[in-house]
Amino acid sequence: MEGEDRIGGDAAAERAVRKIIHVDMDAFYASVEQRDDPGLRGRPVAVGGSAARGVVAAASYEARAYGVRSAMPSVTARRKCPELVFVRPRFEVYRAVSAQIRAIFAEFTDLIEPLSLDEAYLDVTENKAGQAVATEVARAIRARIRAETGLTASAGISYCKFLAKIASDINKPDGQTVIPPARGAAFVAALPVAKFHGVGPATALRMERLGIRTGADLRARDLGFLRAHFGKSGRWYHDIARGIDTRPVQPHRKRKSIGTEDTFATDIFEHGAAREELATLAAKVWRQATARELRGRSVTVKIKYADFRQITRSRTQAAPFASEAELTDAALALLAPLFPTTRGIRLLGVTLSGLGDGRTEAPEAPRQLSFW
Repeated sequence: MEGEDRIGGDAAAERAVRKIIHVDMDAFYASVEQRDDPGLRGRPVAVGGSAARGVVAAASYEARAYGVRSAMPSVTARRKCPELVFVRPRFEVYRAVSAQIRAIFAEFTDLIEPLSLDEAYLDVTENKAGQAVATEVARAIRARIRAETGLTASAGISYCKFLAKIASDINKPDGQTVIPPARGAAFVAALPVAKFHGVGPATALRMERLGIRTGADLRARDLGFLRAHFGKSGRWYHDIARGIDTRPVQPHRKRKSIGTEDTFATDIFEHGAAREELATLAAKVWRQATARELRGRSVTVKIKYADFRQITRSRTQAAPFASEAELTDAALALLAPLFPTTRGIRLLGVTLSGLGDGRTEAPEAPRQLSFW
């Protein structure tokens, strides 16, 4: 149901450099499946996996009510929701819908930074609609998405990417939340660090052991303390605890990696079978990199065993891989020492990283503007 929250502040103090919207589609894959198959509407749906194997790629809101989440093993999801309907993913359809949505974004601004098929940052400080109010731009974008795709989106509006990302999750589904500049620091202060985008469970646990549970706790630690305990990330934590994030929306954000993986219907024990599957994955990664005119210097092989324990093995070389055969040989060399094995392999993955395309985006000069 559509709604809007305003985490408000003193309008006189709102002196933002940017107006940024984070648009996040609601249960995207599952919502597309429910849109296209009326028989799935109102039912708990999991995209990906099966009743016995694999993991959930996306879950409908009806499934989430039972505790089903993405990345959850299918057997666990079925245990939580016996009525769960598993649907095979149709990525070609999701990509087509994503292209429709990005075309809508482009009608409002050229400063679009896609994060995935179903979410993106938009800088609407200056927008094609000539709209001075960012919340109205977000509302217009969401209305267009619903009209053209039959799907709902949620949005977060703020002066920086960090807060816009968090805000988009507050009033889901089909809602939006605005965090103006005057309220940024106070909002972060009250937020549990475990909810910070970019702070994973392991880091949140480390912070808790140091007595850091909220943004206010984080702000109370000086830069030297944070660098001593978190290295290069210390500066980032120091700034976001104060509501500071100067990262621009980057339309040509450099891609960091290209990867693919596969979960098998039957566990693999033999080296030959694993080699064959890994070579297929490496070939797929090479095709994707070639299509994007990218090359990489690092390859990572991911192995998940039948007991769900997971390991990775990586290799980095001085020059980019020059051919599919070279990439495949490197991946197979990482796999070889893991055999023979008595543990069945349920999943293999290959990722190419250390990518380079030579594109950079210069930050815009700061501007004084009225905000909301």
